[in-house]
Amino acid sequence: MLSENIRTIRKSKGLSQEELAVRLHVVRQTVSKWEKGLSVPDADLLIALSEALDAPVSTLLGETVSAPEAPELKAIAEKLETLNAQLARQKRVKRKALRWCLIALCVVIVLIGVGLFLADSPYLGWNYGDPETAVLGVGFHAFEWVFVRVAPFVLLAAVAGLVLTGRN
Repeated sequence: MLSENIRTIRKSKGLSQEELAVRLHVVRQTVSKWEKGLSVPDADLLIALSEALDAPVSTLLGETVSAPEAPELKAIAEKLETLNAQLARQKRVKRKALRWCLIALCVVIVLIGVGLFLADSPYLGWNYGDPETAVLGVGFHAFEWVFVRVAPFVLLAAVAGLVLTGRN
């Protein structure tokens, strides 16, 4: 009975004989002998075994321990399936949001580029002799300069992101 209980509880905890032996500071063969009924642990090891397996000594010594039944495993499997479906749904929602952000980024870049192209002048006819418009003109020219040099790379990265997020 002790041997069967040790084996059943160890397996239900997902421990190998080697892992249990490491926890108890014994060799694997000792655990194997206990499970085969060829020897029994002494009192100190029995207490340590009880702690390692998180089972009362009375359960190890007398009460027969049964393996988890199929309905319990089925219920756990159903819960895991539900969690997996929820995680997949969240992933799809995040991917869809990322796609829309990338589409918006592409549209904004194209619209700004078209607007600058239609303006047909790098300086947009600002009168730099007028101090009030000179500052605004220099600021806009700086934006235009940065946009023309950075926007193509950002646009390519956004398109690549759209292609990559479009795959399932």
